[in-house]
Amino acid sequence: MYAIVRSGGRQHKVAVGDIVEVDKISTAKVGDTVELSTLLLVDGESVTSDPWVLAGIKVQAEVVDHHKGAKIDILRYKNKTGYRRRQGHRQQYTAIKVTDIPTAAK
Repeated sequence: MYAIVRSGGRQHKVAVGDIVEVDKISTAKVGDTVELSTLLLVDGESVTSDPWVLAGIKVQAEVVDHHKGAKIDILRYKNKTGYRRRQGHRQQYTAIKVTDIPTAAK
């Protein structure tokens, strides 16, 4: 069984036991439980995509870690003008472990 969930403008395919890296959830501490809204639910024999049914289904996950992603170097350069700019960025992430995916009521 797996589900497609939405977190921070992105969609993730998750199953029970998966550890997923999502954009930082600033309100959650390590060990807290968070709920993710479900867009699609697939169990062994059926696919549920009805928004009315999925409105009541929230995937439960536990916060495992907060960390930074890999460094991204941003370089801007214009030829023959002496214009150079260098900037770096490290995105903040939260690692979550999916603990429960409730089934849709039939």
